[in-house]
Amino acid sequence: MIIKPDFHSFLLTAIIGSLGALMAYVIDLPAPFLCGPALAVTVAGLAGLRLSVPVFLRNATFVVVGISMGTSVTPDVIGAAKTWPLSFLAVLLTVVILLYVAYWILRYGFGYDRTTAMLGASPGHLSYIISLTAETKSDLATVSVIQSVRVLALTLIVPLIVEYFDLISIEPANVPQPMGLFVLGLVVLASLAVGWIFMRWRFPAALLLGGVAVSIGVHITGLTSGGVPSWLSQPTYIVLGSLIGTRFSRASLRDMKKAFLAGGVVTVAVMVLACVIAVGVSRFTGVPLNAVMIAFSPGGLETMAAMAVMMHADTAYVGSHHVLRLLFLSVLMPFVMGKDARKTSE
Repeated sequence: MIIKPDFHSFLLTAIIGSLGALMAYVIDLPAPFLCGPALAVTVAGLAGLRLSVPVFLRNATFVVVGISMGTSVTPDVIGAAKTWPLSFLAVLLTVVILLYVAYWILRYGFGYDRTTAMLGASPGHLSYIISLTAETKSDLATVSVIQSVRVLALTLIVPLIVEYFDLISIEPANVPQPMGLFVLGLVVLASLAVGWIFMRWRFPAALLLGGVAVSIGVHITGLTSGGVPSWLSQPTYIVLGSLIGTRFSRASLRDMKKAFLAGGVVTVAVMVLACVIAVGVSRFTGVPLNAVMIAFSPGGLETMAAMAVMMHADTAYVGSHHVLRLLFLSVLMPFVMGKDARKTSE
């Protein structure tokens, strides 16, 4: 039997990601099933291996992460949301601050042209930014590396910060039983249907939001209870972590060292600013710091959503803030780029 190249690269990715998760678990790394695969697959990709995750499997992980987020939304959580409007305003201001600080670093610190610097500076919405980059006269490879470094670094840094400062919430004593297989199957099918509708409406992270919407609906109305079983959630996190690492597949450190350095500097700068703002927002609103820290971190929505579940943070708070950030960036980026956003590459 002939093994197709795409399947071969995924099989290799799965093995490396699983070993990375196992090693991270053994050495007690925070969020091991996410951070371990991300780090292991990144190293393997930089070593020259061809690694990939199929689109259908990527989409499946987004649905499962969305369902996991929705299982923790209760009437008590909805009642606590009354303090969130001020936090929503703060996250919008944070996006603007992080964007222009990163832009200044890339434009004047590393000498990139205005369009490349602005796209590389975007604090999130990776897929949208890459699509926008492809339609402009900018350096696609540089923007891709800078943005990918941000996603990877935040995936590794955020759980370390949360654990180092002892911000992990204590897991409830009465952990809900996992959903039954039949109920879980119905929830997944409904989530796919709603996610497809959201895709038609061009929502960001449509499949994840479909899972969130259905899961919240069935849990808050009492139609079902329980969480996503570990036999499904843990492999989901491994695939998601591996997906982050594949962005560096066959990338050259030597050829792109400036972009890697720029991505690292920008990530440190925006993370420090986001942490400072998160501390202020937490003290002002009373929302636990671990939730605010994850909600204000400019990482990928799916990754931060999974992080909130694993670190026992308020998933409704985290998810709503990241969705707002992505919607805001969708409008903000073409506006701040002006005519550059409408120039097609020659």
